[in-house]
Amino acid sequence: MPVGETAERTRGPAAVARVLSVNIGRPRPNPWMRLPTTGIDKRPVAGPVAVAAPGPKGTGAVGLAGDRVYDVANHGGDDQAVYAYAREDLDGWQRELGRPLADGSFGENLTTAGIDVNAALIGERWRIGSAVLEVSCPRIPCATFAGWLDERGWTRRFVRAALPGPYLRVVEPGELAAGDRIAVVARPGHGVTVELCFRAFTAEPELLPLLAEVEALPAEDRAQVRRRLGLP
Repeated sequence: MPVGETAERTRGPAAVARVLSVNIGRPRPNPWMRLPTTGIDKRPVAGPVAVAAPGPKGTGAVGLAGDRVYDVANHGGDDQAVYAYAREDLDGWQRELGRPLADGSFGENLTTAGIDVNAALIGERWRIGSAVLEVSCPRIPCATFAGWLDERGWTRRFVRAALPGPYLRVVEPGELAAGDRIAVVARPGHGVTVELCFRAFTAEPELLPLLAEVEALPAEDRAQVRRRLGLP
């Protein structure tokens, strides 16, 4: 499974963290949920794309100009402004699934290379182009994602692999484009990674206490942690 590919993502002095493609969604019917439309069909676009904080969840707005979400109750808004997934992890899934996965196949806005996005810390900041983005939380698989991939037991397999990719919020608006370097400009002092956070929310709830003091998590995620731990 793709977990075994982790060490390859940052190995070697020539590795440069960068954006391989910037992907924007094309509206299409959503037969997998009680929603008429989904924006999960992301395709690479040419040229710089403006990125800005979209505001609260509920409007369908996201960070990249020209993109949007349609499941407004569960996606979009400031804490899910941009979604990143590593090309190395897509390649691992290609081998496991035996089928090609183009950039954007997982509904990601940024397909990255040379950086282990799942080892990023919650609250870590990346400068890409003229924008600064902050890692906010892992992607949790939904019915639309499972239907879109059309693989038997997909949600279970995705959870087991623990390679969710991070959502990011926009700290400084700007422009970004394919080929831009990803520079990590700040890292918090805790050790809570995207992967650990995902495992805590899914298959390993015993890890939830580690999330209790992570202020960079979205407010709704912090509330969920407190509720599941029985904290006030």
